[in-house]
Amino acid sequence: MKNILVFTPIVLSALLLAAHFKKAGLVPLVIFALLMPVILFYKRAWVARLVQIVFVLGAIEWIRTTLIIIGERQSNGESWIRVAIILGAVAVFTFCSGMLFSWSPSLKKLYDIGKK
Repeated sequence: MKNILVFTPIVLSALLLAAHFKKAGLVPLVIFALLMPVILFYKRAWVARLVQIVFVLGAIEWIRTTLIIIGERQSNGESWIRVAIILGAVAVFTFCSGMLFSWSPSLKKLYDIGKK
């Protein structure tokens, strides 16, 4: 049960990235994002590191998207603060989801991370 709770933000982050890529029409990235939760069944340290890298890059993508939308809204004279807060929170959430492999003792043990 404890691991299910730890995996929830990871799965949600993958789904958010998949939805983002689907909206952009990037089908290969949609498939890749949807495979992130599936690959977690393979309990290896490299899997955890791969997911971490993908989510760090995903957070960077959310920040890039946020800046683009802010620029568009500013140029149209529209409010941009709400979108900055929401997408900024999604970026932080995605980053933290990847970092769970470094922060969670149960995930470290499950994926055999940090042992020599």
